[in-house]
Amino acid sequence: MKIDTAIRHVTRPGTNLFAELGFPLEESERLLAISQREITEMQQLKQQLMGELSKWISEADLKQSEAALILRVSRPRVSDVVNKKTAKFTLDTLVEMLSRAGKTVSLSIG
Repeated sequence: MKIDTAIRHVTRPGTNLFAELGFPLEESERLLAISQREITEMQQLKQQLMGELSKWISEADLKQSEAALILRVSRPRVSDVVNKKTAKFTLDTLVEMLSRAGKTVSLSIG
């Protein structure tokens, strides 16, 4: 049996994916705005958590390799945190890393 791997359609960057999926124009614009807002909020949360981890590393005067041992991750993962590569982490992972660093994370809903 042969698996069909042919690419049939590619959506260009910046294109409204919801319009591409066939949603009416007004609905697709509404959905795009919502998704962009949610992505921005998620990135801000991740950056805040990464900032706290970076601050902890700096204040404890740790090398990335030392922080990696404490956080139970690889040194390149620590580098990704310090360089705020948000796409490489979930919120859960960052909260877990902060916990390993002895930091408490609390959630506030406004």
